[in-house]
Amino acid sequence: MEKFVINGKNPLSGEIEVRGAKNAVMKILPAALLSKGTITIKNLPNIEEIHKATDILKDLGASIKLDGRNCTVSITEIKKNILEPEFANKFRSSVMFAGPLLAQTGEVRFPHPGGCVIGAGKRPIDLFLDGFVALGAEVEENDDYYVVKAKKLIGGNYFFTTASVTGTESMIMTAVLAEGVTTLGNCAMEPEIVALADYLNKNGAKILGAGTSTVIIEGVKEISAGEYTIIPDRIETGTFAILGAATKSELTITKCNPNNIESLLAVFQKVGISYERGEDWLKIKPAKSLRPIDIKTHEYPGFPTDLQPPYTVLMTQAEGRSVIHEVIYDRRLLFTDMLVQMGADIIMCDPHRIVVNGPTKLHGRKLTSPDLRAGIAVVIAAALADGQTEIDNIYQIDRGYEKIEERLQKIGVKIERVNE
Repeated sequence: MEKFVINGKNPLSGEIEVRGAKNAVMKILPAALLSKGTITIKNLPNIEEIHKATDILKDLGASIKLDGRNCTVSITEIKKNILEPEFANKFRSSVMFAGPLLAQTGEVRFPHPGGCVIGAGKRPIDLFLDGFVALGAEVEENDDYYVVKAKKLIGGNYFFTTASVTGTESMIMTAVLAEGVTTLGNCAMEPEIVALADYLNKNGAKILGAGTSTVIIEGVKEISAGEYTIIPDRIETGTFAILGAATKSELTITKCNPNNIESLLAVFQKVGISYERGEDWLKIKPAKSLRPIDIKTHEYPGFPTDLQPPYTVLMTQAEGRSVIHEVIYDRRLLFTDMLVQMGADIIMCDPHRIVVNGPTKLHGRKLTSPDLRAGIAVVIAAALADGQTEIDNIYQIDRGYEKIEERLQKIGVKIERVNE
């Protein structure tokens, strides 16, 4: 087992580079199933979830070649339409392969997708299944698999009862090869959705409205393979920005897109954090003091749920009381118990709301990362804390942050990866 050992209270400065967006690449890999030929993917992050996704593609018959940050996926024939549990049970995004497989083969079998503590178990996939039905598919469910069949997918109207990023992306990929026009309502509007639609449109799809609440897809007979450059990871950008703000450091974040974290930057202005920005960089400046500002997570362009855990750490250093309202994931606030163990003054009001009283001194502890975003939040807390912090189960952090310890070391964080 590997763990991180972090010694806190060290001055930070310098530049840290953002990698390609995890939430973008985890959709373009399934989209490769829509084409026969070779798709070239650039700016690929080296993270655990990529390896899981490419394992699924290989099992389905794809040939994968990795060359640094570039990847080619070649598919001449889809050899099976089953997502095997040994692959699909390991991560939530495995469900994204179902739509393209259904569109190409007319049938797909897959188990309930797995994931981390907030993504495992029985998080519902009704939005996916209902969407398939809206396009003419039939769904069967047994103890082991969902079975979705459609002799022919027909365009239809589907309204998301809850705006869903993965649901929107799944329906776009399923509908591009359906016969006729599909209209999707109450769609999510994340930049990763726009990037996916842009790629598909460049290669023969007819998608209008990506990035708005209504998306219209006119089905086509085929999608060609092309080239896709992964956009910068906006969650990683925001995470590093919060790290600089919490440690009151001057930190420059490079190869990013500040336009995609406007909600965080608006909150920064209220908190009292100064920054400079360019087209592909963001510089965080040290703040003398931090004001407590309440936040409520929301779908894009609102405050991202994935930045809520790091922001909670930031508020432990603010001078006063702040309320954090998490509306996306039921269990995402449970990680705050670890911050309390480190000395934070946090009151759990209910599963969706906490009160953070600051500023408080944090102290090193032995902790376990429960999930990806909570894990990186604890890393930030450890960088703030007196003494040494040990974080186990760092596999969860590796799922989304490439060689995070090496990048943090370059800006002054005393962090080591240790094998036990």
